[in-house]
Amino acid sequence: MDETEFWEIVDSTRERAEGDPEDHADLLVERLLQLDPDSVLDFARHFEARYNRAYTWDLWGAAAVLLGGASDDAFDYFRCWLIGQGREVFEAAVHDPDSLAELLEEFDEDIDGDGEELGYAADEAYEQLTGVVAPDLGIAPQTAEPAGTPFDFDDDSALAGRFPKLWDRFGGL
Repeated sequence: MDETEFWEIVDSTRERAEGDPEDHADLLVERLLQLDPDSVLDFARHFEARYNRAYTWDLWGAAAVLLGGASDDAFDYFRCWLIGQGREVFEAAVHDPDSLAELLEEFDEDIDGDGEELGYAADEAYEQLTGVVAPDLGIAPQTAEPAGTPFDFDDDSALAGRFPKLWDRFGGL
């Protein structure tokens, strides 16, 4: 599976889910069940590589603005959700997290930002197809610390300074 096919699967299932992350995860599992086990593992590798790539202090800060704070787990689930938003949103956010202010039409912190189940979709599909747990994907694990320069997510002025567009639209709500 190449990168284009990976994103096509993400996009088609997201569109069918009409923005609901749980429905998106269910539809993703259904779609992956149409593939052979090796292709499901390829999908999982693509997902995991992007998940690891999104492990940055700046994206964590953007998640904190959007979610009104972001614990370790909340940021993990946010990164899964971000991948689920598709290639354009994901790539733009990785390069400039503040661009999410312009890329997101709406953001409901009760629904959006939590793609935990998306992170398990490939594992679930693989297990259903083979009856066994997915093997190690053979890719480097995420780094111990996020990339970039750490800062205090509880400092509203630091968040507003780093993410002026996000802060203007979503901060302090």
